[in-house]
Amino acid sequence: MTGNPPRLVIVEDDPAFARTLRRSFERRGYAVWHVASPDELAGLMAGQGFDYAVVDLKLGNASGLTAVQMLHAADAETRIVVLTGFASIATAVEAIKLGAGHYLAKPANTDDIEDAFGRDRGDPTVPVEGRKSSIKTVEWEYIHATLVECDFNISETARRLGMHRRTLARKLEKRQLR
Repeated sequence: MTGNPPRLVIVEDDPAFARTLRRSFERRGYAVWHVASPDELAGLMAGQGFDYAVVDLKLGNASGLTAVQMLHAADAETRIVVLTGFASIATAVEAIKLGAGHYLAKPANTDDIEDAFGRDRGDPTVPVEGRKSSIKTVEWEYIHATLVECDFNISETARRLGMHRRTLARKLEKRQLR
C-alpha cells in the first residue's frame, strides 16, 4: 500500500477477540484502533475519522447499533461491518438501515470481513432458502427484535413480552448473545 494506511476501528467488548482481529488487520497494513463501547467510540471519534469499522452487535449492556449510527453520522463513507454471534433478521435490517454495509455472523475471520469491506452492492445470486422457519426460530427472532427495541434491557424486554424476567434470562442463556 502506498500513502497512508487504511484506518480501522474495532468496536468489540471481548478483549481477546479484539486483540486477534487487531493483530490480523495490522499485519495486512491497516492502522487499527480498538474501543469496547459506544461511549469510548465517541471519545475516539472526536479527533479522527475512519475508513473502516468492525462493530460487535452486543457490547456488554450497550448495543452496537448505536456505534453503527454514530460512525455513519460522522462519515457516510466509512465501510461498516457488523459482527454478531446471534444473527437475526431484525438486527440485520436495523444495522443496514443505520449505515452498516454488511452483517456477518460469528465466527468470521479477517478474510470474511475484508471481503465484506470490498463489497458495495448486494448479490442477487445468493440462493433463497426454501425452508420455513421453525417455531423456535420465530420465537427467537421476536425476542431478539424486542431486545433491540429495548436497547438490550432485559427487564423491559420481559415486560413487553409478558414473561417473567427469569424465564427470559433462561431463554437467553440457551442462545448466547455474543
